[in-house]
Amino acid sequence: MEFIRKRKTDILNINKQGEMVYLTFPAFEETGVVKHLFSTRYGGVSEGIFGTLNLSYTRGDKKEAVDENYRRIAKVLECEVSDIVCSDQTHTTNIRKVTKADCGKGVVKERDYTDVDGLVTDEEGIVLATFYADCVPLYFLDPVKKVIGLAHSGWRGTVGRIGAKMIGMMTDEYGCRKEDILAAVGPSICQDCYEVSEDVAEQFKKEFGESVLTVGKEPGKYQLDLWKANEMVFLQAGLLPKQITVTDICTCCNSELLFSHRASNGQRGNLGAFMMIKKQIQ
Repeated sequence: MEFIRKRKTDILNINKQGEMVYLTFPAFEETGVVKHLFSTRYGGVSEGIFGTLNLSYTRGDKKEAVDENYRRIAKVLECEVSDIVCSDQTHTTNIRKVTKADCGKGVVKERDYTDVDGLVTDEEGIVLATFYADCVPLYFLDPVKKVIGLAHSGWRGTVGRIGAKMIGMMTDEYGCRKEDILAAVGPSICQDCYEVSEDVAEQFKKEFGESVLTVGKEPGKYQLDLWKANEMVFLQAGLLPKQITVTDICTCCNSELLFSHRASNGQRGNLGAFMMIKKQIQ
């Protein structure tokens, strides 16, 4: 299995467990504090446009197939499905502090919250989960205070700087120090594949300057670099460059391996970002 990489040096690790193929960040693995992954299309039981590891209950896939896909994710993470807490993404910058009381919500329980694009916790054994098919997954870890966060950052979340909001919550609510926080931009659509209209481009010019944009292939269109914009959000929020990892894998370039809304014209399932603080052995 070969991914098209956007950099000369491989950034993400490709892992296999049985039929399951998933991606991880070496910087996060090396801490020994968390288990995390970004899913691919491989290792599930869904069929057709959802083949095979779809993690969405709302796109028309069979519930029993999605249930089994979650069981397989849980097996890789060495957790129970009931440990997973799902976002309710609507392109906001809202972040929810997650506790044990939230476990299972979005998978085995109904969510009692809406409009949540970010999740953060300091409790062991809770699996945070957010979902993608071109938008940007943001991963956060303070290995000192043992605080984790995930945020869904499409173009609206990026302009709204959900990454900075997460960093602010980690420092204000949990006492994290910015110099300790690791952050990563996960697999998502690259600049070459992401064409936007002038109204979106203008918002990015105003917020980040012209360095995140190039002229598009058609008049009035621009190619937008969400990876660079989110890296700028991290740096301007005070994170150290050495603590930041930026993906080298584009969902759209790798649409046979990853779900991509643009590449499939919306005929697709959802990928998932997952992370949990490991339970300490007493």
